[in-house]
Amino acid sequence: LAHVDAGKTTLTERLLYAAGVIDEVGSVDDGTTQTDSLALEQQRGITIKSAVVSFAIDDVTVNLIDTPGHPDFIAEVERVLSVLDGAVLVVSAVEGVQPQTRLLMRALERLRVPTLMFVNKIDRRGAGYDRVLEAIGERLTPAIVAMGSVRRLGTRAADSTRWGATDAPFAVRLADLLGELDDSILAAYVDGTGVSYRRLREALAAQSTQALAHPVFFGSALTGAGVESLMAGIAELLPAHAGDADAPVSGTVFKVERGPAGEKIAYVRMFSGTLRMRDRVRFGQDGERKVTAISVFEGGATVRRASVCAGEIAKLWGLGEIQIGDAIGRRRTDAEQH
Repeated sequence: LAHVDAGKTTLTERLLYAAGVIDEVGSVDDGTTQTDSLALEQQRGITIKSAVVSFAIDDVTVNLIDTPGHPDFIAEVERVLSVLDGAVLVVSAVEGVQPQTRLLMRALERLRVPTLMFVNKIDRRGAGYDRVLEAIGERLTPAIVAMGSVRRLGTRAADSTRWGATDAPFAVRLADLLGELDDSILAAYVDGTGVSYRRLREALAAQSTQALAHPVFFGSALTGAGVESLMAGIAELLPAHAGDADAPVSGTVFKVERGPAGEKIAYVRMFSGTLRMRDRVRFGQDGERKVTAISVFEGGATVRRASVCAGEIAKLWGLGEIQIGDAIGRRRTDAEQH
């Protein structure tokens, strides 16, 4: 998620490239990106409709939803938030925190969505580091920690260096943040026993997955700087809710589009259970229809399959009266949604 022109669609391309899904990074300006498929998106260089792509980080499958950044399409973004396990909020290193950035962060906090931040465009003239961190802390949330430093800021050769166990100032900043969120870490420092770096990283992951701490990564989607660190952060610091494939079917529709023949195609995030082709499924208030076809997002493409199970995102055919926001099968409780 991001304010328009912060670079999230370019970041999506760079993530797909780094994961080996595509051989060449597409261009927003040239209309050659994987997720901006509408003619108007390609013409104007903006994202209008949410789009889904899938890739792997080691043994973690990531279903990425690229959302619109223009404020005119905020409703499209709001529809997606309820199905997310976590979010990457992209901030421009040049413009910093922008109006849409604040709106998105408020929505993410309201829904308690675990959120990492990626400060993009460190290779642009006018890019900031301390200035941007200060703005994020003041205008978005004070519960942040920078995960690395930047060299050659504002030049084409700009790069991000990941901090680790040997970087004592980083451990101190981590301890300061986590001490405010975790009483056991605070107690360890008060009684002088200290906290190992490994424990600090584990505590950071725990607080991040609860949407209480927000790690900040720096890089450039255009050059690829810092993207490897971000990918490691996605795998380590955002929760992975696979769900139970043997439980009753439960999913949420977050997008509906029309096929070539005018048929409705529902985009569904599956939270539990397994849905098979020709299954009759209940949705919405009292709708019930037979699923006639299923496509699952896999390796940067959609693949026709006979079933879709918990943890996956699918396109479903045959549900003629389906609407955005409809629950598929069992409706989740308020506790499950938060």
